Amino acid sequence: MDNSLAVVYLSVLVGLLAFTVVSVFRQLFKTRKRESSFSRLRNKLSKDKGTAQEYYELACIYSEKKVFTQAIPLFQKALKAAEEEGEENTAPIYNGLGYAYFAQEQYDLAIRQYKEALKFKPDYVVALNNLGHAYERKKLNAQALQMYEEALKFAPNNSIAKRRAESLRRLVAA
Repeated sequence: MDNSLAVVYLSVLVGLLAFTVVSVFRQLFKTRKRESSFSRLRNKLSKDKGTAQEYYELACIYSEKKVFTQAIPLFQKALKAAEEEGEENTAPIYNGLGYAYFAQEQYDLAIRQYKEALKFKPDYVVALNNLGHAYERKKLNAQALQMYEEALKFAPNNSIAKRRAESLRRLVAA
């Protein structure tokens, strides 16, 4: 009996160890890939003019690293390059710029960028969620609720919008 209990404990321990090792290696490879892209893009863009996509990718990496003061000018360069290239899919760039402003608690600027994203792509659920969140931070609960409900029209299973809309309905009704 004691022997089988030891085998069970050892099996659980080995399983947990294997899971941990796999998780660590996945995170390591993900980080290595991001750092490689970061280095490549930073070097290229410091020497040459880049494409909208390159500026956007580097800005996103800075955002992931929470270096928003570096990300904002890159998002702006991405928008300028997109305009020059005739790129029409600028909604993600505006959304990323809005996120960078939001993270710095510049909610009015964030709201402006999210609205710009929605001009280009009215069914952009991420921007609708982000705009709702920015309105919430500004204590504009009715507008926030409206954005979450709009998001639910396009993505009925959106858990964030469902949860936030439910909470805001109670606040607005009170």
